[in-house]
Amino acid sequence: MARIEMGRRVLLGSAGIGVLAAPAILSGRAFAQTATQQPATDSSMTTQLPPDTHSFKLGEFKVFVIKDGARVSGKPNETFGTNQSAETVGDLLEKNFLPRDQFVNSFSPVLIDTGSEVVLFDTGMGKAGRAQGAGRLLEGLSAVGYRPEDVTIVVLTHMHGDHIGGLMEDGKPAFANAKYIVGQTEYDFWTADARVGTPAENGQKAVLANVKPLAEKTTFVGDNASVTSGITGMNAFGHSPGHMIYAVESAGRRLILTADTANHFVLSLQRPEWEVRFDMDKAAAAATRKKVFDMIATDKIAFLGYHMPFPAVGFIEKQETGYRFVPKSYQFDL
Repeated sequence: MARIEMGRRVLLGSAGIGVLAAPAILSGRAFAQTATQQPATDSSMTTQLPPDTHSFKLGEFKVFVIKDGARVSGKPNETFGTNQSAETVGDLLEKNFLPRDQFVNSFSPVLIDTGSEVVLFDTGMGKAGRAQGAGRLLEGLSAVGYRPEDVTIVVLTHMHGDHIGGLMEDGKPAFANAKYIVGQTEYDFWTADARVGTPAENGQKAVLANVKPLAEKTTFVGDNASVTSGITGMNAFGHSPGHMIYAVESAGRRLILTADTANHFVLSLQRPEWEVRFDMDKAAAAATRKKVFDMIATDKIAFLGYHMPFPAVGFIEKQETGYRFVPKSYQFDL
C-alpha cells in the first residue's frame, strides 16, 4: 500500500484553511453511447430515462455532476435536528416552502476532467441501490461521454455506503484503470478490529468488501494532500472520523467539494448547530460545518455538496443563525 505524508500548506490562498445534460463531444471522446435497459417505471415506457447530469466549466477543467439517485423519507426531525422538536424542525421547513413531514435526499458523485486526469469523487450506491432506483453512476458517465475505464483517479471523501457502493461491480473493480485516494484516518477507523461488535460493524463490512481489496492501488492521504494539480484535500472530521473535503482550482476559478459536511440545504445550513443522525461525532460535525461554510461564505467560493438539491452546486450567504443556500445559475458560463 502506498502512503504519503504531505507538508502543511495554504489550501485556499488567502483563506488559509486547511453541470445541463452534456453530449459526448464535451469529453473529447467519439465512442458511441449505450443505453442501459431498466425495468419500466410506467406501463407506457419501455426504458428508464437516463439519470440527470449537469456540466459546467471551472477554468480549464470540465465538471460533470451525476445524479446517482434520490430517496424520499418521512419524519425529517429524526434525521436533521434530532435534538429539536418535530414542531421546530417542521416550522423551519415550512418557512422555506418545504413540506413539514417529508424530505428528499439525493446523491451526486462528481467527475472532473482536468485535461491530464479524469477524477471521480465518490461512487454512489452501486448495484445494491438499483432496486430502489439508485446506483446510476455508470449510466450517468455514459450519458456524458465517459467509460468507467476512462477514470484515472477515484477519490473517496469518506466511507459511508452511499459513497463507496459503486467501487465494485460484480466482484470486480468498476474503474479498472484507476488509482485511488483515501483518507488515512478514515481507512484506519473502518478497517480496525475494534469496529466488530459495534454499531459501525455493518459499515466496516462494506469497507472490507469494497475498499480494502483496492488497497494496493490506493494512496492514503492527510490534511492538505494534493490529488493532482489543482485539487487539494482538507480534513473536515465529524460526519465520519476521517471525512475530507476537496478544493478545486483552475484558471482562477474555485470550487469546494464539501461532501457530507452539510446534508440538507435548509436544515443543515440555516441551523448548522442542529444535530444530524448520521454525523458520527455530532459536536465535531457542527464545528466543522461552521468552519467550512464560514470560509466559503467569506471568500464567496462556489461549493458542491453531495446531498444538496441537484445539481448540488451553489453559494452561501451568511445569516444570523447560519447560512442561506444560493443555487448556481450562469456564473460559470461567462
